[in-house]
Amino acid sequence: MLIDELKKIAKESGVVGAGGAGFPSYAKMTDQADTVILNCVECEPLLKLHKQLLALHAEEIVSMLDEVRETLGAEEAVIGIKNEHRRTIRILEEVLKDYPKVRICAVRPTYPMGDEVILIYEATGRVIRPGGLPIDEHVVVYNTETMYNLYRAVHLQEPVTEKLVTIVGEIEHPVTISVPIGTSVGEAVSSAGKITVNNPAFVMGGPMMGKPGTENTVITKTTNAIIILPEDHKVVMRMNKNLELERRKAASSCCQCRTCTDLCPRHALGHPIEPHRIMRAVSDHDTSDLSVYTNTAYCSSCGLCENYACPQGLSPRSVIAEFKNGLRAAGIRSGKPEPAEVVSDRELKKVPVARLKARMGLSEYDVPAPFTEGTPDISRVKIPMSQHIGAPAKPIVTEGSPVKKGQKIGEAPEGLGAAVHCSIDGIVEKASDREIIIRKAQAEAL
Repeated sequence: MLIDELKKIAKESGVVGAGGAGFPSYAKMTDQADTVILNCVECEPLLKLHKQLLALHAEEIVSMLDEVRETLGAEEAVIGIKNEHRRTIRILEEVLKDYPKVRICAVRPTYPMGDEVILIYEATGRVIRPGGLPIDEHVVVYNTETMYNLYRAVHLQEPVTEKLVTIVGEIEHPVTISVPIGTSVGEAVSSAGKITVNNPAFVMGGPMMGKPGTENTVITKTTNAIIILPEDHKVVMRMNKNLELERRKAASSCCQCRTCTDLCPRHALGHPIEPHRIMRAVSDHDTSDLSVYTNTAYCSSCGLCENYACPQGLSPRSVIAEFKNGLRAAGIRSGKPEPAEVVSDRELKKVPVARLKARMGLSEYDVPAPFTEGTPDISRVKIPMSQHIGAPAKPIVTEGSPVKKGQKIGEAPEGLGAAVHCSIDGIVEKASDREIIIRKAQAEAL
């Protein structure tokens, strides 16, 4: 297959990064890559869907990975996975006997090993420059579900209409299920039984980098998990903290112990991100060295500094995020400086996920969430036109129109972006540049 043909299929099928920011997958496809990495590390605590999907569909995913490698002209493909996922690794080893240019990179279960910059170093020994992209080092990275979606698009002609979601926490039956895109959190959670607390809070994504949600929040192409927690849980309280109060706490309490910087995974790779210096500059209102502020652009927002490292419970990540947003709003772009040397004791500074879960009060929720085949019957979906980096898709259906699952309802834009497809059979209830709402067909008859 030619690269342009693969890119067209990916764009028209709506294949984007199935976690994180939703970068359109076709935009990564280039003949400049010599290595393709499949990220099955599952960065966040409590998430389980990637290892489950890879174990269940190893042949399809590996075959597509090798096909992408061959199409791009890359020399090898690497599957990054935690060494504790022994069952999935055993299954992979059997499949890989037929794929000599694909290998496994088994990594320690530390956080945030799923950060692509860190995984690239683990798998290849290459350091991505601060502010740079994987392709700068001739690497392309896709996560497991993205590769499976690409397989379905190429070989089954099926666009992206569903999303795998792990539902865990204060829920009767923790589970990993596939739901139609646009399903509300309330309907998705009902598939896992009853909520077991009176005042639940919903965390969308992982406990480190996720965001608060509600029962009306909708599942998109990038939703990996719904974590149900008591509203007074420390994870929820941190997500809802007052930023002005956090700045004042930084000014009054930061003792400059450097633990946030010493444990920063990007700093350990030589990136010029030093949370303790940012906290000091905020405390002293010091603008003598503006690089302290502009270097916030190199923070990955993994949250390790404020959720684990800081002995005083301060919030370096949140303070840094404020400056990052300010730089972005002002149109100030970071450069791509050469990284410093990788710190010599980097291995000793890796944070075990088990210890992180214990520190965050999440160990009790680390229970099996078995993969369940089939898709729940959803009566109404609200499908955003922007579920990816780039321009939103352009609606091509109108109110009252009948639509079918898999039908294109949002045209991919001219620039960076991807198409959007209908996730259930039904009738268009509302169509706007922002979203398309579809109700199930039989509901109309009722």
